[in-house]
Amino acid sequence: MKSTFANIVSSLPADYADLRFEENRKIRIAYEGKELTQVAATLTSGGHVRAYANGGKAIASFSDPGRASPIAEATCSSATLVGNSREKNIRMAAAPVITENFLISPIRDPRKVSLKEKLDLTAHYNEIVLRNPNVITTQTMYDEFTSRRTFVNSDGSIIEYELVNVGIFGMIVTKKGDVIQRVRFAFGGNTDFTPLLDREEDLRKQIAKACELLDAEPAKAGVYPVVLDPSESGVFIHEAFGHLSEADGLQNNPSFRAKLQLGTTLGKPIINVTDDATLPDLPGSFEIDDEGVRGTRTPLITKGVLSGRMHSRETAAEFDEPLSGNMRAVDVQFTPIVRMSNILIEAGESTFDEMVSSIDNGYYLVGAKGGQTSGDQFTFGAQWGYRIVDGKLGNMVRDINMSGELFSTLQATSMIGNDVKFGERGGCGKGGGGPMQVNRKSGKGSPHIKIDAVTIGGI
Repeated sequence: MKSTFANIVSSLPADYADLRFEENRKIRIAYEGKELTQVAATLTSGGHVRAYANGGKAIASFSDPGRASPIAEATCSSATLVGNSREKNIRMAAAPVITENFLISPIRDPRKVSLKEKLDLTAHYNEIVLRNPNVITTQTMYDEFTSRRTFVNSDGSIIEYELVNVGIFGMIVTKKGDVIQRVRFAFGGNTDFTPLLDREEDLRKQIAKACELLDAEPAKAGVYPVVLDPSESGVFIHEAFGHLSEADGLQNNPSFRAKLQLGTTLGKPIINVTDDATLPDLPGSFEIDDEGVRGTRTPLITKGVLSGRMHSRETAAEFDEPLSGNMRAVDVQFTPIVRMSNILIEAGESTFDEMVSSIDNGYYLVGAKGGQTSGDQFTFGAQWGYRIVDGKLGNMVRDINMSGELFSTLQATSMIGNDVKFGERGGCGKGGGGPMQVNRKSGKGSPHIKIDAVTIGGI
């Protein structure tokens, strides 16, 4: 099949063309409280074609590999028509030709674990949560995605590669009087089944926090210095900064494109931010992207200065910047878009105790709890927090969130910890000008960080 697909794209009258064919399996097991609500195993296959011709671009998906040739020809014809109406030709940066296989061999391969074992493990963790008298319900899910992909392009690349991501995650919901609290948990999140096992103690710690929150006081609104734990700061750098470093989002955004010129000082020299697909055993790790480019380590902020961004071959040509290998699609029906791999704030020199002791009146925020961004404005929740009073951790607080503006917040980041940690569960949603793509393979990491002033929401 690889040679057939390679012949199809090489015979097209295109400036460039590629074809990606996938065989995918998704397994989802879900509990809500005591009820098993889903046991599903889904198999899908199909292909996606991209053609660049006459300065234009067109895409198409197909399910029948026997229809690949006429669909590719029609896509090429569409690209030619698009090019007739464009004032500026779309260009592609040159990329190395690769003829190699990138297959995955986990320590314990989830593809070889029985569905019964997966179901029993999910039920086991769900039952542990439900035993606590303060728990009113749960959401516990097993999620597995595996994909075997073939990629060919008109440059001569012929690649076979695999994606595997498996995890168990969920929500613990507790209640006392009128107070209801929710705490998340997540195990796994990479290619190996082993990290899902023997996590009872970690789960019990999260249950204890969910119960402790029932007696916590709400946070008090105001502007405060804060310390963010690695989960909260990882989500901050991913959402507030990372998406603005994906070049396809800047292509048609002149305002932010002007603000984010390489060489612009964004923060203090202690800040270093990197996107790194080459880090092993993390949610966003991969060897090859869906454009046939190797995943790389890309410095984004170096000593407080904007030093790089994430690219496709198309955006790398437009910006005249190096390829980064960040083009990925979640399934055959989607065209690749620029996505973060494992984004992280690199380790600094400060300790957690030094950060806390430097604050007279502030908060320590723990555990990402979702949020939203709009341009350079952000709002993020924390699963729980603690008052910081006279340089010491105080009482636990609940219902806490932080908001602010990206550029001033980076400037106000005054201490970077020496304790980088990645969240186990990855994931990121992005439309990229098309349908929303929720990509499991996106990691977030950070040490503790101190920000001198952010707006805290509360009572």
